[in-house]
Amino acid sequence: MSTVDKQLEDVRATIDEEVPNYISISEVTYEGPELVIYTRDPKEFASDGDLVRRLASKLRKRITVRPDPDVLTAPDTAEGKIRDIVPDEAGVTDIQFLADTGEVVIKAEKPGRVIGRGGETLREITKAVGWTPDVVRTPPIESPTVANVRNFLTQERDDRRDILERVGRQIHREPMSSDEWVRITTLGGCREVGRAAYIISTADTRILVDCGDKPGERTERPYLDVPEAIGSGASSLDAVVLTHAHLDHSALVPLLFDHGYDGPVYCTEPTRDLLGLLTLDYIGRADENGGKRPYGTDMVREAVKHCITLEYGDVTDIAPDVKLTLHSAGHVLGSSVVHFHIGDGLYNVAFSGDIHYDSTRLFDGAVNEFPRVETLVLESTYGGRNDYQTDQDDSERKLKQVVQNAADREGTVLVPTPAVGRAQELMVVLEEAMRRDEVPEMPVYLDGMIWESTAVHTTYPEYLRDDIQERIHDADRNPFLADQFTPIDGEDREEIANRDEASVVLVAPGMLTPGPSRSWLEHLADDADSTLTLVDYQAKNTLGKHIQNGQRTIPVGGGDTVSLEMNVETIDGFSGHADRQGLENFVKTMHPRPEKVLCVHGDESATQDLSSSLYHDYNLRTFAPENLETFRFK
Repeated sequence: MSTVDKQLEDVRATIDEEVPNYISISEVTYEGPELVIYTRDPKEFASDGDLVRRLASKLRKRITVRPDPDVLTAPDTAEGKIRDIVPDEAGVTDIQFLADTGEVVIKAEKPGRVIGRGGETLREITKAVGWTPDVVRTPPIESPTVANVRNFLTQERDDRRDILERVGRQIHREPMSSDEWVRITTLGGCREVGRAAYIISTADTRILVDCGDKPGERTERPYLDVPEAIGSGASSLDAVVLTHAHLDHSALVPLLFDHGYDGPVYCTEPTRDLLGLLTLDYIGRADENGGKRPYGTDMVREAVKHCITLEYGDVTDIAPDVKLTLHSAGHVLGSSVVHFHIGDGLYNVAFSGDIHYDSTRLFDGAVNEFPRVETLVLESTYGGRNDYQTDQDDSERKLKQVVQNAADREGTVLVPTPAVGRAQELMVVLEEAMRRDEVPEMPVYLDGMIWESTAVHTTYPEYLRDDIQERIHDADRNPFLADQFTPIDGEDREEIANRDEASVVLVAPGMLTPGPSRSWLEHLADDADSTLTLVDYQAKNTLGKHIQNGQRTIPVGGGDTVSLEMNVETIDGFSGHADRQGLENFVKTMHPRPEKVLCVHGDESATQDLSSSLYHDYNLRTFAPENLETFRFK
């Protein structure tokens, strides 16, 4: 008998002691980080609202209770009973039964009314039909991405359960070594912006944090094939943790599965969905530009299938000696500050991912309070000594002035922006400005996945600020449903660009790398009445950076060039990254303050400037590592 089987046997004995005799337990197994209890008496389990909580406290594990399939009410009958139990004002739009897990997915416009006070309605549903309810919100903007991901995971539920059971056994195995040490190896993202990838390793465990590309570069990837860095290859990894879905952090996660990885990817639920959206677009753009795909769509599906989603604040075992907790990073939808608790109090490491310290229109500021942190791996995108952004109010005033000027000249404001995060911030600002008559009403065209990304945002309003959540829940006040927003596709670009009307175009990608925003630039480059407005970080060697530095000759297809006659404005206060002051404040107010800080994800001067400042101002041991360096902390 394996150690995991023996452990499950002991767990089963404890459950049998705690559970009343009239409740039968048919199977106990690990599925990912959770302990799953299968029972023929789900109604009795549901009738005791504290039983699962008592078991979780006794066993110190996350517990899910599922019914045996043969005790479930037939779906047709169960659906009628569920609709009788759930109040009409919940706005149930769909009910889907998953026989293999005994779950019933209930989509509703007001999930809280389905859940009930303290979960009372959920327990009533289980008592009536046996099925375990899973409630999801019906979004005000339907997202094909979210629907496709959920349908795909339903279709793959057999493989999904096999993956989770295998991961669960791996997590709960006995430690293989009595040695105690912690190391971080940098595979990318050091003294550069992009290709973020870091290995955190112990004597028992190897975890990869992020695996992204480098904007503006086609060949520079994380050092995934260096034996001394990643060991025997991707298959030697125990887990991947994804801070957020932007491509400089996520683009090459599917490549890991092409290289033999078959383990879990931990992230938030919106990050999982956006990972599918952005990586499929990533390989699509490679096709359009005649490049070689780094992987196929089958690897994107594998990555999504292996995702294990966590909520902020949940402490989760991901290895015998590692616990993971995700906290809000304030950067984009679902972005996380990642905290690792290693061993039995041995060491604690936090990775900031990309953070925004202050609150924005969409998000509260990044969380920086933890039980313990000895080492912080800190982004340094705006870590240079002069990297101070204008505040949000000033940035919004400047944007409104640019839009007003466009109205006066009947020109177009072209705003290249990441589809995830910045675009939605800008939509909120523009909707409010036009609603309050601060700028003239005009069409705001959304291109390059922005509308689909916005739909994903409305699917997960609980990740947004409270005031935005409230507006999303009210169809008459939802800022993303304002009349001026018009989604378009590539066929409309030239015709819209030639119209004699004032307009705004929000389009990805944000650095004018090949894609829809480059196409718009080619259409508008010779229009002196229009304005190119750069609102995002422009990485080295991107066209956006060259234009910021004064380049006015734009390459177009076939090796030709056009002269850039548009006005060019930079408004830096809309960035999703903390500026120099924000980064220092994040560390200054961090509780507890770390002993060591590794400054990463910034160009060489930014990482070194920030590292030096934190050392001198706060007496911390700081480093500005290069790629392929290893740090041992214990």
